[in-house]
Amino acid sequence: MGNKQTIFTDEQLDAYQDCTFFTRKEILRLHGRYHEMAPNIVPMDYTQDPDVKLPIQLIINMPELKENPFKERIVEAFSEDGEGNLSFNDFVDMFSVLSEMAPRELKAIYAFKIYDFNTDNFICKSDLEKTLNKLTREELTAEEITLVCEKVIEEADMDGDGKLAFADFENMISKAPDFLSTFHIRI
Repeated sequence: MGNKQTIFTDEQLDAYQDCTFFTRKEILRLHGRYHEMAPNIVPMDYTQDPDVKLPIQLIINMPELKENPFKERIVEAFSEDGEGNLSFNDFVDMFSVLSEMAPRELKAIYAFKIYDFNTDNFICKSDLEKTLNKLTREELTAEEITLVCEKVIEEADMDGDGKLAFADFENMISKAPDFLSTFHIRI
């Protein structure tokens, strides 16, 4: 950030620290990253809580997300407006949940949101198909995708309704201890 000084009130920094897994220094570094993406839009002075949102295109092109096949879904999951536009609060939340310090339970909630493509609060066969296609970069045949999706639902669907509720999803990932270790980015 050079000689520029990001300006937050002590109360704002305390609030960010209380709501995230970051130190004041890390919060200021995140603001520097946010500001650098659109210096003409993002002010350095945040003491007046400016109403600024960066468009999804700027966020998904960050080095931390650029190669992630779920980059759009990740940003949308943290976007208060649901369109992928991120306020600084949304931006800090995203980095906080995806930090190594975030608890497994919190990561599971956001992983579920990311895989719930149709946003119906269930992971159904079409959500699983989209997830698999992204994970495999569309290298599986339609038959292989169908087979894997059916197997996942058969094994993880505890109530037999043909889709995964959050409890089903949480139970499934608890059997894969390293699953959520892939849900992190560094600042």
